[in-house]
Amino acid sequence: MSSQTENPGPEVLARLAASIVARRGTDPSESYTAKLLGKGVEKCAQKLGEEAVETAISAASRDKAGVVSESADVLYHLLVLWAAMDVDPSDVYGELARREGVSGIAEKASRKQS
Repeated sequence: MSSQTENPGPEVLARLAASIVARRGTDPSESYTAKLLGKGVEKCAQKLGEEAVETAISAASRDKAGVVSESADVLYHLLVLWAAMDVDPSDVYGELARREGVSGIAEKASRKQS
């Protein structure tokens, strides 16, 4: 077993994001990621939504293994959508950092004023 799978951490997302970006424009017959990216933002968004619903269904069923599996699918499809829209993950992490320590109620209220 490799050290990447023994104790995976958040860096696995960075590796996955880089792999997804690297597959842009590659042969869709050889890569599901390339095939999905080739279908455009709308299809990427649809797949993300489907996986989010499947995660919610697993959670409502109290299926922990299902939530873990479906959550991995959600994260993968979110990264694919970001790649399709040229969103750099660091921009999203920056937004999360900006919100850190701010009450969710206050943060939502500030969006309504903007």
